[in-house]
Amino acid sequence: MGEGRVGIEEFPLGDPRIRELVAFPWRLYRGDPCWTPPLDADLLGNRLLGLVGLLTPEHPYHRFAEVTHFLARRDGEAVGTVTAAVNRRYNDYHHTTVGFFGFFETIEDYAVAEVLLDAARGWLTERGMTVMRGPGQYSCATHERQGVLVEGFQHPPTVELTHNPPYYADLLERYGFAKAMDYLAYTLPVQQPPRPALRRIANEAKQRHRITIRPVVLKDLRAEVERIVDIYNDAWSENWGFLPITHEEADSLAESLLPIVDPMILRFGYVEGEPDPVAVLGALPDPYWSLRPRWKWYGDSDYVRMARLLVQRRRIPRVRLMFFGVRKPYRKLGIDAVLFDELMAYGRSRHYQECEPSMLLEDNDLVIRASAHMGGHEYKRWRIYDLAL
Repeated sequence: MGEGRVGIEEFPLGDPRIRELVAFPWRLYRGDPCWTPPLDADLLGNRLLGLVGLLTPEHPYHRFAEVTHFLARRDGEAVGTVTAAVNRRYNDYHHTTVGFFGFFETIEDYAVAEVLLDAARGWLTERGMTVMRGPGQYSCATHERQGVLVEGFQHPPTVELTHNPPYYADLLERYGFAKAMDYLAYTLPVQQPPRPALRRIANEAKQRHRITIRPVVLKDLRAEVERIVDIYNDAWSENWGFLPITHEEADSLAESLLPIVDPMILRFGYVEGEPDPVAVLGALPDPYWSLRPRWKWYGDSDYVRMARLLVQRRRIPRVRLMFFGVRKPYRKLGIDAVLFDELMAYGRSRHYQECEPSMLLEDNDLVIRASAHMGGHEYKRWRIYDLAL
């Protein structure tokens, strides 16, 4: 517990203190062997890297949202951060009045957390929100970086996932937040022999429904991204926290991940008689394997981290299975088994050692059973919290 009064500062997009909000976690997590943040450029933007930062007015997120930022100080030193956001597109889609808090980082001190959460709560209440949900970045739509890690602190996160100290959940629950939903991560060894049952189901499905699989074509990336978005928005539409991903958002993500894409682990599934794909499985070599800070004398700037990624990108042993979807009329045909079987077979033929399906909604029995059937086990859990306003 610290001493001295905690002050709070509010500031908008474009304020110089945005850089302090981004820099604070680097001090908070100094030396943590697991913590892995996105590139600063993903948040602040970088023309040289061609990135439009989420915390800049130019980012497409802000066309549909109102946001603000808070910085807590004690004796002039930053001790915590939080943001508050009203995502109009999310509330229109779900017919709700949910406000979000995010970028929640604090020293281990309830007084600091309370001041930060009071500020976000007051701002959201003034705008007529009836629920405060988080944490995320700005909000907690399915495809956004979000959640408080509550299990699996000894493992570093894969790309676009979060890591935090164990005390965050305690601070939020002490404030009055209650669990809204958990997300899970499974891990499974890629190089283990294939499970006979999976291979049998896949072979039977191929023959019965004339299922075929193909990898994405990088030369036609824009059209391929449109196909992925169409399947994703159909397959995930009934999931908790879902918000349709826009083609602009998908293009931005594709551009940022293009340097490490392995098209053989991004695959479409077809059934006989349908000209368009009816399923997609999206896995990526995990760039966080290389981007994790090393805390060395030469620093961990974006350029140092990117250089390390470019050198190691074809030797990354870990894969994150980021999204999987089957259009509603084609579920239970076994197309999931075919996609998983081919993914694992390709992985065994290459250098991949570990595959992480994540983030899996805790009530998504279909994908959880599939992950377990492939030999995986749960090893991480994140929590989204709600507070009635």
